[in-house]
Amino acid sequence: MAFSPEAERIDKWLWAVRLFKTRSQATDACRAGSVTVAGRPVKASRDVRPGEVVVVRQGLIRRTLKVRAVPPARLGARLVADYCEEQTPPGEFARARAHRVQQFLARAKGSGRPTKRDRRLLDRLLG
Repeated sequence: MAFSPEAERIDKWLWAVRLFKTRSQATDACRAGSVTVAGRPVKASRDVRPGEVVVVRQGLIRRTLKVRAVPPARLGARLVADYCEEQTPPGEFARARAHRVQQFLARAKGSGRPTKRDRRLLDRLLG
């Protein structure tokens, strides 16, 4: 594994470790204040160095990552663990999953009770 420079732009690092699909999405997250280092929102051009802790808010989840190294280019999914350490508490992921299920089960106001067919479809989906 070849580690390149000591520091890299944070938007490029977020894209390289596959937190965002595109670099422009990573840049937009920085502009929106969703990315913090040491508790402070950062600009996309800020350099990130090994040892720093980066917190990224993605929807309901606040992902906490410790930078291990700076990759030379975008990584394959299997290599991501060599460049960052996941420190997100497991409760964050569980809360997001629970919210997704609750949204799916929510019914429109005024639509009444689920029919027998709706109930069977839900049982088949969940069980």
